[in-house]
Amino acid sequence: MILRSQRARRASLTIATGATALGLVLTGCASTGSSGDSGGSSEANTLVAFTGQAGDYQRNFNPYAPTNIGGLGTIFEPLFFVTNVNTEAFEPLLATEYVWNEDGTQLDLTLREDVTWSDGEAFDADDVVFTFQMILDTPSINTGGFAGAVTKVDDFHVSIVFPEPAFVTGPEVLGKTFIVPEHIWSAVDPITDVIAEPIGTGPYTLTNFKPQAFTLTANEDYWDGAPAVENVRYLSLSGNTAGADALAAGTIDWQTGPVPDIQNVSENYPGYEAITIGANQMALLTCSNADLGCTGPQTDPAVRQAIYYALDREQMNSLAFQDTASDMSPTFALLPSQEEFISGAIEDNSVPATADLDKVDEILTGAGYEKDADGIYAKDGVALNLTVEVVTGWTDYITAIDTMAQQLKAAGIGVTAAQSSWNEWTDKKSKGNYELAIDSLGQGAASDPYYLYNNYFSTANTAEVGQAAPVNVARFSDPAVDEALAVLKKTNPADIETRQAQFDIIQAAIVEDLPYIPILTGGTTSEFHASKFTGWPTLDDLYAFPAIWASPDNAQIFKALKPTGE
Repeated sequence: MILRSQRARRASLTIATGATALGLVLTGCASTGSSGDSGGSSEANTLVAFTGQAGDYQRNFNPYAPTNIGGLGTIFEPLFFVTNVNTEAFEPLLATEYVWNEDGTQLDLTLREDVTWSDGEAFDADDVVFTFQMILDTPSINTGGFAGAVTKVDDFHVSIVFPEPAFVTGPEVLGKTFIVPEHIWSAVDPITDVIAEPIGTGPYTLTNFKPQAFTLTANEDYWDGAPAVENVRYLSLSGNTAGADALAAGTIDWQTGPVPDIQNVSENYPGYEAITIGANQMALLTCSNADLGCTGPQTDPAVRQAIYYALDREQMNSLAFQDTASDMSPTFALLPSQEEFISGAIEDNSVPATADLDKVDEILTGAGYEKDADGIYAKDGVALNLTVEVVTGWTDYITAIDTMAQQLKAAGIGVTAAQSSWNEWTDKKSKGNYELAIDSLGQGAASDPYYLYNNYFSTANTAEVGQAAPVNVARFSDPAVDEALAVLKKTNPADIETRQAQFDIIQAAIVEDLPYIPILTGGTTSEFHASKFTGWPTLDDLYAFPAIWASPDNAQIFKALKPTGE
């Protein structure tokens, strides 16, 4: 079977309509002029974006750094645009065609010939080979488990040979690998270096940076022509409330997050509209693995199970998420689009809607816990009290934690919120210096359970506490799950029976261990300035995931928008 720039339309591999972000200061020729200092959205061809950033931006445009603040798709491009919200063919970017051989062990690429880097240097196969080799040589950034041997055929053709069938790596290789310039990055440490003046092939370049705002400006030499949106200005505000206030004042054009009365955005914010997509599965992340250095009560699976059954999700959805969240499976297969992949051995496909305090008591007393004088469970004289990490200003998540704290206290479990900046929160999660954190698990390269499982449950994607874990911040590690993932990686997606047997193994381990405690599927709602720009995604034309922080989808949207002149 040969696949040419098109995903096979198979029932077993459906990409659903309904789907988080990711030293040496290099200089280049990006301008540091005064355009885009801060402020409102009055310029007709400037889009002002708020990503939820509270506090100063820490200047880092390294696409392979966990603390990257932007540039994925806008500055640094992949070979193709791959999204998990539709079943369209991969859209050519730096490559124009890809071809798999019949057994999935060789991927041949044809590159675009009319591309230059933003410093004027020519793009060619050397840059592609260099990027993939850099990933191979740097395990900590190889989150997709890339294992191909990359060869330059000529200036615009590259061949990747894999040691075993690698069909499932296609979306990651083609759509989530951001190509960097060899002539600059040959002197870069991709783990530690901060890229202050990024040089890319994308539709935008960095033209201004300040701690409270930075601006991307249309690349006049972009291979597909400069976008009609001339500037994209990213602002830092104090949180979701400030974002809602900015919408009301008309000073931002696009944000993703909650606003009061979210069901009536077009009425409450004249000129704006909203779209809600269910894709990111909210969870309490836990540093779960004592063998890798995690400490705290949450390292006990019984505690994680008890928290799972102690939550009243209906109440939380109403109080924290304005009823925009939806059902979720404890297996982390996305509902309803991936329901067919859920193991028949799983008794409950859905998370409990309300608390089951009898179940909580059964679990904890069975694990040796008893309630103390304050009504909190304790073991060996240590009360069951936990801290949940959350980003300052994320009002929906903060409200969710406040609601959880009351629910868990009623169940005999103490919980306290700890607010911090996004950078500190990210660092704590990455290095394992936390007990619980609230966040969402994204779908990965495509809407198939394999990608989420490989990202968040693979031993290859975690590390000992103190070292940065690329994705698997729960420190989950299970040899049986690793083996099942290895089988899935080399299995043709058309082999439904073999794939499901591996999903059964993975899901049984997830439901038993719960290193990520499921909450609900978050309804990702974006509010956008429809009267200022046309071309936004709709439910009928979902050409990209319409979340301002979703990269590279946001870059596709920036390119598609047209200013109305208002």
